[in-house]
Amino acid sequence: MAYIPRLKKEYKERVIQALTEEFSYNNVMQVPKLEKIVLSRGVGGAVADKKLIDHAIEEFGKITGQKAIATISKKDVATFKLRKGMPIGVKVTLRGEKMYEFLDRLTTSALPRVRDFNGIKANGFDGRGNYNLGITEQIIFPEINIDKVNRIAGMDITFVTSASTDKEAKSLLTELGLPFKKN
Repeated sequence: MAYIPRLKKEYKERVIQALTEEFSYNNVMQVPKLEKIVLSRGVGGAVADKKLIDHAIEEFGKITGQKAIATISKKDVATFKLRKGMPIGVKVTLRGEKMYEFLDRLTTSALPRVRDFNGIKANGFDGRGNYNLGITEQIIFPEINIDKVNRIAGMDITFVTSASTDKEAKSLLTELGLPFKKN
Protein backbone atom coordinates (compact mmCIF):
# COMPACT_ATOMS: atom_id res chain seq x y z
CA MET A 1 0.00 0.00 0.00
CA ALA A 2 1.33 3.43 -0.93
CA TYR A 3 2.02 6.09 1.68
CA ILE A 4 -0.70 8.71 2.14
CA PRO A 5 0.08 11.88 4.15
CA ARG A 6 -1.86 12.28 7.40
CA LEU A 7 -3.58 15.53 6.36
CA LYS A 8 -4.62 14.16 2.96
CA LYS A 9 -6.23 11.19 4.66
CA GLU A 10 -7.91 13.49 7.19
CA TYR A 11 -9.18 15.71 4.35
CA LYS A 12 -10.82 12.76 2.62
CA GLU A 13 -12.25 11.20 5.77
CA ARG A 14 -13.29 14.17 7.94
CA VAL A 15 -12.87 17.60 6.30
CA ILE A 16 -15.05 16.91 3.24
CA GLN A 17 -17.87 15.76 5.53
CA ALA A 18 -17.52 18.77 7.87
CA LEU A 19 -17.50 21.31 5.03
CA THR A 20 -20.45 19.62 3.31
CA GLU A 21 -22.47 19.94 6.52
CA GLU A 22 -21.42 23.57 7.07
CA PHE A 23 -22.08 24.87 3.54
CA SER A 24 -24.60 22.18 2.38
CA TYR A 25 -22.90 21.21 -0.88
CA ASN A 26 -24.85 18.93 -3.23
CA ASN A 27 -21.78 17.19 -4.64
CA VAL A 28 -18.40 16.14 -3.26
CA MET A 29 -16.72 17.96 -6.15
CA GLN A 30 -18.10 21.31 -4.88
CA VAL A 31 -16.14 21.01 -1.63
CA PRO A 32 -13.12 23.35 -1.75
CA LYS A 33 -9.68 21.81 -1.63
CA LEU A 34 -6.13 23.00 -1.20
CA GLU A 35 -4.59 23.18 -4.67
CA LYS A 36 -1.05 24.37 -3.95
CA ILE A 37 1.20 26.11 -1.45
CA VAL A 38 3.73 28.64 -2.75
CA LEU A 39 6.69 29.72 -0.60
CA SER A 40 8.61 32.79 -1.72
CA ARG A 41 11.30 35.11 -0.45
CA GLY A 42 12.70 38.29 -1.88
CA VAL A 43 16.48 38.45 -1.49
CA GLY A 44 17.29 42.13 -1.94
CA GLY A 45 20.93 41.68 -0.97
CA ALA A 46 21.44 39.37 -3.95
CA VAL A 47 22.24 42.41 -6.12
CA ALA A 48 25.55 42.74 -4.28
CA ASP A 49 26.15 39.12 -3.21
CA LYS A 50 25.10 36.28 -5.55
CA LYS A 51 25.67 33.61 -2.87
CA LEU A 52 22.61 34.78 -0.93
CA ILE A 53 20.38 33.28 -3.63
CA ASP A 54 22.19 29.93 -3.29
CA HIS A 55 21.75 29.98 0.50
CA ALA A 56 18.03 30.76 0.11
CA ILE A 57 17.57 27.96 -2.45
CA GLU A 58 19.34 25.54 -0.10
CA GLU A 59 17.16 26.58 2.87
CA PHE A 60 13.95 26.25 0.88
CA GLY A 61 15.09 22.81 -0.25
CA LYS A 62 15.57 21.72 3.37
CA ILE A 63 12.24 23.19 4.49
CA THR A 64 10.09 21.83 1.66
CA GLY A 65 11.93 18.76 0.41
CA GLN A 66 11.77 20.15 -3.12
CA LYS A 67 14.28 22.24 -5.07
CA ALA A 68 13.45 25.93 -5.22
CA ILE A 69 14.01 28.19 -8.23
CA ALA A 70 15.45 31.68 -8.38
CA THR A 71 13.09 34.41 -9.51
CA ILE A 72 14.55 37.03 -11.81
CA SER A 73 13.89 40.76 -12.11
CA LYS A 74 11.66 41.88 -14.94
CA LYS A 75 13.03 45.38 -15.43
CA ASP A 76 15.94 47.68 -14.65
CA VAL A 77 15.82 49.80 -11.48
CA ALA A 78 18.80 52.15 -11.38
CA THR A 79 18.29 53.25 -7.77
CA PHE A 80 18.67 49.64 -6.55
CA LYS A 81 21.48 48.86 -9.03
CA LEU A 82 19.20 46.17 -10.45
CA ARG A 83 19.31 44.99 -14.05
CA LYS A 84 16.74 43.01 -15.96
CA GLY A 85 17.35 39.26 -15.65
CA MET A 86 19.24 39.34 -12.31
CA PRO A 87 18.17 36.76 -9.69
CA ILE A 88 16.34 38.65 -6.94
CA GLY A 89 14.29 36.07 -5.05
CA VAL A 90 13.46 32.42 -4.50
CA LYS A 91 10.21 30.47 -4.76
CA VAL A 92 8.94 26.92 -4.59
CA THR A 93 5.47 25.57 -5.44
CA LEU A 94 4.24 22.51 -3.55
CA ARG A 95 1.43 20.30 -4.81
CA GLY A 96 0.09 16.87 -3.89
CA GLU A 97 1.76 14.83 -1.17
CA LYS A 98 4.60 17.29 -0.51
CA MET A 99 2.04 20.05 -0.04
CA TYR A 100 0.17 18.08 2.64
CA GLU A 101 3.44 17.06 4.32
CA PHE A 102 4.61 20.69 4.44
CA LEU A 103 1.28 21.90 5.84
CA ASP A 104 1.40 19.19 8.51
CA ARG A 105 4.93 20.19 9.55
CA LEU A 106 4.00 23.88 9.48
CA THR A 107 1.02 23.48 11.80
CA THR A 108 2.42 20.86 14.17
CA SER A 109 6.08 21.79 14.58
CA ALA A 110 6.97 25.16 13.01
CA LEU A 111 4.21 27.57 14.04
CA PRO A 112 4.26 26.49 17.72
CA ARG A 113 7.96 27.48 17.81
CA VAL A 114 7.12 31.14 17.08
CA ARG A 115 7.69 33.38 20.12
CA ASP A 116 4.47 34.58 21.81
CA PHE A 117 2.31 32.68 19.32
CA ASN A 118 -1.43 33.26 19.69
CA GLY A 119 -2.52 32.10 16.25
CA ILE A 120 -2.26 33.52 12.76
CA LYS A 121 -4.18 36.58 11.63
CA ALA A 122 -7.34 35.96 9.64
CA ASN A 123 -7.01 39.10 7.48
CA GLY A 124 -4.67 37.57 4.88
CA PHE A 125 -7.42 36.47 2.50
CA ASP A 126 -7.55 38.00 -0.96
CA GLY A 127 -11.29 37.84 -1.69
CA ARG A 128 -10.97 34.85 -4.02
CA GLY A 129 -10.38 32.12 -1.45
CA ASN A 130 -6.58 32.30 -1.21
CA TYR A 131 -4.65 33.02 1.99
CA ASN A 132 -1.26 34.73 2.44
CA LEU A 133 0.87 34.27 5.53
CA GLY A 134 4.12 36.02 6.33
CA ILE A 135 6.77 34.40 8.52
CA THR A 136 9.50 36.62 9.93
CA GLU A 137 12.15 33.99 10.71
CA GLN A 138 13.08 30.82 8.86
CA ILE A 139 14.56 29.31 12.05
CA ILE A 140 11.12 28.21 13.27
CA PHE A 141 11.43 25.20 10.96
CA PRO A 142 13.19 22.29 12.68
CA GLU A 143 15.03 21.40 9.43
CA ILE A 144 17.06 24.62 9.63
CA ASN A 145 20.20 24.42 11.76
CA ILE A 146 20.49 27.78 13.53
CA ASP A 147 24.30 27.54 13.61
CA LYS A 148 24.52 27.37 9.80
CA VAL A 149 22.19 30.33 9.15
CA ASN A 150 24.08 33.33 7.80
CA ARG A 151 21.14 35.75 7.87
CA ILE A 152 17.70 35.62 9.53
CA ALA A 153 15.10 36.11 6.80
CA GLY A 154 11.39 35.63 6.50
CA MET A 155 9.20 34.22 3.79
CA ASP A 156 5.72 34.51 2.35
CA ILE A 157 3.48 31.45 2.20
CA THR A 158 0.45 31.47 -0.10
CA PHE A 159 -2.27 28.85 0.25
CA VAL A 160 -4.19 28.55 -3.03
CA THR A 161 -7.60 26.89 -2.63
CA SER A 162 -10.44 26.10 -4.99
CA ALA A 163 -12.87 27.94 -2.68
CA SER A 164 -14.85 30.77 -4.23
CA THR A 165 -15.23 32.84 -1.03
CA ASP A 166 -12.96 33.73 1.87
CA LYS A 167 -15.40 32.19 4.36
CA GLU A 168 -15.16 28.79 2.64
CA ALA A 169 -11.37 29.05 2.41
CA LYS A 170 -11.06 29.95 6.09
CA SER A 171 -13.25 26.99 7.07
CA LEU A 172 -11.15 24.68 4.89
CA LEU A 173 -7.84 25.91 6.32
CA THR A 174 -9.19 25.78 9.88
CA GLU A 175 -10.30 22.17 9.36
CA LEU A 176 -6.84 21.35 7.97
CA GLY A 177 -5.29 22.67 11.18
CA LEU A 178 -4.20 26.28 10.61
CA PRO A 179 -4.57 28.00 13.99
CA PHE A 180 -6.40 31.29 13.31
CA LYS A 181 -6.68 33.87 16.10
CA LYS A 182 -9.98 34.01 17.93
CA ASN A 183 -11.61 37.45 17.61
